[in-house]
Amino acid sequence: MQNIKVASVQFQHKAGDKPANLKTITYFVEQAAKERVKLIVFPEMCITGYWHVRNLSKDEIIDLAEPVPSGSSIQYLKSLSLRYGMTIGAGLIELSEEGELYNSYAVTLSGGTIHMHRKLHTFISAHMKSGSSYTVFDTPEGIRLGVLTCYDNNIVENARITALLGAEVLLAPHQTGGCSSASPKGMQRIDVKLWEERSTKEAELLGEFQGPKGRQWLMRWLPSRAHDNGMFLIFSNGVGRDDDEVRTGNAMILDPYGEILAESKAIEQDMVIAELDASLLPSSNGRRWMKARRPELYTLLSERTGKEEDTRTVRFTYE
Repeated sequence: MQNIKVASVQFQHKAGDKPANLKTITYFVEQAAKERVKLIVFPEMCITGYWHVRNLSKDEIIDLAEPVPSGSSIQYLKSLSLRYGMTIGAGLIELSEEGELYNSYAVTLSGGTIHMHRKLHTFISAHMKSGSSYTVFDTPEGIRLGVLTCYDNNIVENARITALLGAEVLLAPHQTGGCSSASPKGMQRIDVKLWEERSTKEAELLGEFQGPKGRQWLMRWLPSRAHDNGMFLIFSNGVGRDDDEVRTGNAMILDPYGEILAESKAIEQDMVIAELDASLLPSSNGRRWMKARRPELYTLLSERTGKEEDTRTVRFTYE
């Protein structure tokens, strides 16, 4: 891996308004180019919008979706990548050749190649399917990237397999924070009224973003994904009101030791930038410890226990 300057963006998408969301993406790409960023990461489904999709009919979702890579939004991202010599990641709803709908994350490389990750644990709509493969690939800058979208990162096996496939940098696009949870120590909702009154309640809203409904929840597990697997991790998230929930931002870049290189504490749209030092990878704890693995002991990981449930059931029944 070579050293590379990267950026993570938090922004509030507009539901179903792809031109407006692409305009926001363009703005941040242009700002990142001024800072000589070579890799920029945007949130999950930020092109199409996210939480409102749970209430859409299948036909309405199809109207919002696009084929990947031939769709107009991805072709536009490709043009930005070529113009600025930058790798760009952003999420949308994909309509496959077979007519299936996916929560997908497209990465357009600076050389014009396009890669796509289909979220492995999709729950936003019963009309959308989950992906069935991991996504790890090389960039023209000499970086091996992996992608896990939001809930994918909750399952520790997903991060480990991505690392075993050689990922040096994990892109972790999300729409999270301020979600309801059945756990007394899990996330809880942020009052939408507080967001709407943020001009006079900025300190209170910032406290929610930085507290157990936002950053404190992330700090319980996000650094471990980077540390335990010896990967840089780029966390991108929505911010602000998303239908009846409030996303908490907290855009963040972590090193392979799980230490934070850059993070946002803004309650509005923001971008953070960091230089990834490739020399940290070889001696990182996660990479060294993985060499001591004993795969013959781990067969239970690939066997069903009988307790498995669909992601939608877990997400909505227990949370």
